Amino acid sequence: MSLDPGIRRAILDAVAALEAESVAALERLVRCPSTLGNEASALEEMARNYASLGLEPRRVPTLPEELAAHPGFSPPLISYDGRDNVVAVHRPREAKGRSLVLQGHVDVVPEGAAEIWATPPFEPSIRDGRMYGRGAGDMKAGDISNVMAFRALQMAGLQPAAEVQFHSVIEEECTGNGALACMLALPKCDAVIIPEPGPGVEGLYTAEVGVIWAWVTVTGRPVHVRDMQAGVNAIEAAYVISQRFKAYEAEMNRAENIHSSFFGVNHPVNVNFGTVQGGEWNSSVPTRAKIGLRVGIMMGNTARRVKADIERLVAEAAADERLRGTKVGLEFAGFMADPCVFDKQAPIVQMVQRHFAEANGRELRDYPASGLTDGRFFQLYQGTPVACFGPDADAIHGIDESVGLDSFHATTRCIALTLAEWCGVEKA
Repeated sequence: MSLDPGIRRAILDAVAALEAESVAALERLVRCPSTLGNEASALEEMARNYASLGLEPRRVPTLPEELAAHPGFSPPLISYDGRDNVVAVHRPREAKGRSLVLQGHVDVVPEGAAEIWATPPFEPSIRDGRMYGRGAGDMKAGDISNVMAFRALQMAGLQPAAEVQFHSVIEEECTGNGALACMLALPKCDAVIIPEPGPGVEGLYTAEVGVIWAWVTVTGRPVHVRDMQAGVNAIEAAYVISQRFKAYEAEMNRAENIHSSFFGVNHPVNVNFGTVQGGEWNSSVPTRAKIGLRVGIMMGNTARRVKADIERLVAEAAADERLRGTKVGLEFAGFMADPCVFDKQAPIVQMVQRHFAEANGRELRDYPASGLTDGRFFQLYQGTPVACFGPDADAIHGIDESVGLDSFHATTRCIALTLAEWCGVEKA
């Protein structure tokens, strides 16, 4: 059943009336420098946003001892003390419709070289219809769209006639454990919306790769540089290991290893050397080098099997003649995430596509992602359909990240209309 035309118009008018407030709310959230371990200010801001809707925010801790046995758990990088997720739940007077989760992550990746940003990364700047700032696109615009969609219904004198859960979570960028904790702490809903951005397009996530983070430490034999032939250079040894992973990456991107969800996507499985630490002195052969790896996982493979592949590759490299005399260590911390295909035929996905097109005059573009989202938890481990889609964002994880403000408002319109139709409405 489609929305009553009068209700539809009232909701769209409310979203339009909220545009300036929405931009201001996004600016406040982008000002929160919510990198790993520093999410508190953004979590507090989202708690204030939920309270402004008349909902009671509450904290959900991420407890490794309770999550470790779950197949979606990833080994953490740092302590979870003082970093509790924030949730809020709307309950109707009389539940008539279908329940919904509106989820988003508040964590952002490091800003990189701040001095080469056009404007400071945590001082939002609007230029040519786009807001610039770390996290503006990934995914603080989506966080605010979730809030403002609900607010639009309230402005129209309505509220959802079903339970609506809001989840603001940590560590989407490195483990997903915040999303897992919230999913398990609250009752299962009928569907989930996660307004993650598309890379330069308004994208609907159709599939996503899995990811493993691994850390390889090489301990060499240090000597004075004048005797370097007698030593073993740990940095050079780490390079030998890295080359084996690039060969593995090429193998995983062979056509026969690519799932049909990714046909036509160039190089969907990526191995990234994201961090490197090593050496003590320019005139000493370095003792130790540590490289941080991110290894993508295609459908048809699993995190468990790729973990075994990584262990094998490192063991083979350690036996290389060029590494004679070194010690090679391997540890896993961060993502241990399986790949996921989303159900495009799910009613929530079909509804989102319809409302986006009708309200905005353009279609969401299918996006099989070579990265990953928190949507996998609900799809893989709860069997809950997920509509993961969002605004046009540029330079995600890069310099001068931005989100299109028109696209931001388009996302809010879509969520508001979907919220009303999926859940049904009653008078506020």
